[in-house]
Amino acid sequence: MKQLKSFLFAIALITTSVALSSCGGSTDTTEKQGKEYTSAYICPMHCEGSGSDKAGKCPVCEMDYVANKDHKSDGHTH
Repeated sequence: MKQLKSFLFAIALITTSVALSSCGGSTDTTEKQGKEYTSAYICPMHCEGSGSDKAGKCPVCEMDYVANKDHKSDGHTH
C-alpha cells in the first residue's frame, strides 16, 4: 500500500511539473530586430528580408504589406 501511495504521489508530481512548465506560452517580451519587424510597412508573416518604407508586397510570400503601427495596435505582439 505504501508503494502505491508513493507511486501515485510521483505521478501527480510529474504531471503537475509538466503542466506548469508548458502553460502560458512564451514570456519573451523583447522586441524583434530586423527590417521585417521595424520598417514602416511590414509583411504580416515577417518573412526574412521583407519590410519597406512604402506600401507594397512582400518579395518572399507576396502578401500585401501592412502599416507597422496598425499591425502593433491591433494587439499583435511578439
